[in-house]
Amino acid sequence: MPYTGTKEIQTPCYIIEEEALLRNLKILDSVQKQAGCKIIMALKGFAMFGVFPIIRQYLCGIAASSLDEARLGYEEFGGEVHLCAPAYAETEFDELLGYADHMVFNSFSQWRRFKARVTGSSRKVLCGIRVNPEHSEVKVPIYDPCGPFSRLGITRENFEENELDGITGLHFHNLCELNSDSLARTLKVVEDNFGFVFHRLKWINFGGGHHITRKDYDTDLLCSLVKDFKKRWRLEVYLEPGEAVALNAGVLEASVLDIIHNKMDIAILDTSAAAHMPDVLEMPYRPVVTGAGLPGEYQYTYRLGGMTCLAGDIIGDYSFTEPLTVGSRLVFEDMAHYTMVKENTFNGIRLPSIAIKESSGNIRIIRRFGYEDYKNRLS
Repeated sequence: MPYTGTKEIQTPCYIIEEEALLRNLKILDSVQKQAGCKIIMALKGFAMFGVFPIIRQYLCGIAASSLDEARLGYEEFGGEVHLCAPAYAETEFDELLGYADHMVFNSFSQWRRFKARVTGSSRKVLCGIRVNPEHSEVKVPIYDPCGPFSRLGITRENFEENELDGITGLHFHNLCELNSDSLARTLKVVEDNFGFVFHRLKWINFGGGHHITRKDYDTDLLCSLVKDFKKRWRLEVYLEPGEAVALNAGVLEASVLDIIHNKMDIAILDTSAAAHMPDVLEMPYRPVVTGAGLPGEYQYTYRLGGMTCLAGDIIGDYSFTEPLTVGSRLVFEDMAHYTMVKENTFNGIRLPSIAIKESSGNIRIIRRFGYEDYKNRLS
């Protein structure tokens, strides 16, 4: 049952549902146990450290793509820290080494540049190479790591087998919100292109984009693929979904500030597509609003607009069974992932508060944002 809003919370506010988060984690844990793999959480999809104590009961670590993500995972999660980035900066590398357990290099030139610093580190860091199987499953080009001229991963043509000394694993990633049949097709290509070096490795990371906690996801096929792969190659297998951890586990509650009319009714909200839900414009997609329908489906249709001055700050057109009024509450579903990590303070709009709906039903505010959060991002 989706969260339906409460007048007790000042909007806008992200509300993470503990029960829904636990449901996802139990599914992921069952995959780990059945398949014999390890699942880590990609912070690029979900980084709400207030619930890390819950998540680390089920998952063994995090996947980071930057210095600050790595530090957050190291300090707040406390498990394995896996790093994979398009490139590492000289000025940050030594600090990264202090946090990382696994470090994946996007090119052999980066590996050569930093190899001596890794091997000379007092910490044992397992190093890997990211490969590009050149096999696309993602339909939206901006999210396809294997599209033409991709900067992500090394293709078979550019793979330097003679540079593998010190490399213990491979990493590939080519999925986004996809089912396990996409992984099945991808694995065949990866094995065809790079299987000739598997005997020299200890681990492999299947990347993210596995929509494991979605209702129609085929977890049996996923477990079968992992088990069969491990049987053939004797490698430790990692998966690093971010979205699957928080899928359908949280909402963004907003309020109507004004109703205007310009050839149609337009509701101005205290939230924003541009600032609080950037994927609505970037992907683009139409978020689900609890109780609302398509334009014309119900009696009262409104265009939902954000509160920034961007003309295109439009969330979408929705219909309702009752008219909206100033103060009406709207609940945008499935807003836990790729929202808090991508939101911004464009136009000085304050970030939504963050709350958790505990298993008891109590809603607890974890964080409120104010002027200093906006000011401290500037000079």
